Amino acid sequence: MTTALTPPAALHNEAARLDTADPLAPLRTRFLLPPDVVYLDGNSLGPLPAAVPPALEDVLHRQWGTALIGSWNTAGWWEAPLRVGDTIGALIGAAPGQTIAGDSTSVQLFTALDAAAALRPDRPLLVTDPGHFPTDRYLTHAVARRRGLQVHHVSPADLPRFLATEGHRTAVVSYAPVDFRTGELYSMRALTRAAHAAGALALWDLCHAAGALPLDVDALGVDLAVGCGYKFLSGGPGAPAFLYVAHRHHDRLDTPLPGWTGHADPFALARHYTPAPGIARARIGTPPILSLLALEAALTAFDGVDLNQVRAKSLSLTGFFLRCTDELLTPLGFTPVTPADPARRGSQVTLRHPHARGLATALAEHGVIADMRAPDLLRFGVNALYTSHQDLLTAALALRDLTRNAAYDPAPPATGPVT
Repeated sequence: MTTALTPPAALHNEAARLDTADPLAPLRTRFLLPPDVVYLDGNSLGPLPAAVPPALEDVLHRQWGTALIGSWNTAGWWEAPLRVGDTIGALIGAAPGQTIAGDSTSVQLFTALDAAAALRPDRPLLVTDPGHFPTDRYLTHAVARRRGLQVHHVSPADLPRFLATEGHRTAVVSYAPVDFRTGELYSMRALTRAAHAAGALALWDLCHAAGALPLDVDALGVDLAVGCGYKFLSGGPGAPAFLYVAHRHHDRLDTPLPGWTGHADPFALARHYTPAPGIARARIGTPPILSLLALEAALTAFDGVDLNQVRAKSLSLTGFFLRCTDELLTPLGFTPVTPADPARRGSQVTLRHPHARGLATALAEHGVIADMRAPDLLRFGVNALYTSHQDLLTAALALRDLTRNAAYDPAPPATGPVT
């Protein structure tokens, strides 16, 4: 007689089976993860890659400490924004010479939005997602004020309907492929085609997508894209961001912040600005070498990695966690917000619960690090390079036990400004 397994036992067996068959499991050693911690917040800040400490040690003691200013030439510091940009470009499906790294995400986004608007000078509308990350919305309005344009907030689902009547007036359509709150994945292909059919440019914020899933920006015809270096790329707190501009726009690219390093001959220190050829004109000031080279070292975690395998494992992880939610957490009042359809899912699972902040705090005290977004969303980010199915089961069981036993403060005192 066969005895049916209890849900936790069945889930343990399934987690073990999936982790044993995981071809990416050895990549976990490329990260210095703390012992006895389940880290599910890499969609906010990636963990420390093992390659970063020795790289920074070399930068500090040999390149800077010994070679001093000579390292701008001998260590390739000057070329780092373009070199690191091309490395990121390979991860997002961009041919060399179209991606640059340096400056913050906000600076890169402002540059992209303003430059894109300048490429469509006869069109008065900027379109962005009402659910976009706040900075994306704030900067869209800043560019609109600067250029005397109008902003329309249009959800991705409503874009075709909007463009049917306002497409001829739309300059730029700016979206993210992954909703930062819910983890919902939108079709870059469909939305980019819709923008182009109306004669508008498509600008994408790839912060929650770069390094998490295959992105063919060249093949999709993306015009401009930006992304951060500190989430799935694990470049460290405040790591430099990147800007992608398709080759076809380079000759007419007019950036709003013409800094000296973007000049065609920067060390001539000319009186008037002449933009450098290609993506180099998007350089602004002196590159932040320490953080830029930390990011470069972090990117070696992707060496030899097939992003299609990353995507397949990510879907397995999120699908497994949704199963854990259904069996362990839904009866306790948790509601999945992330779509169950794999084609509509990024690399995170978001659950709704009225005590999200208290539960996130309690989880961290029990060695499971996730995060929350006000007022009631718990986010669990997965990175296929280091997350295991067992990690997710551990998180689900901890969340079940904390909730079932009411072993948490529903309204804990703030531990600091960051949630």
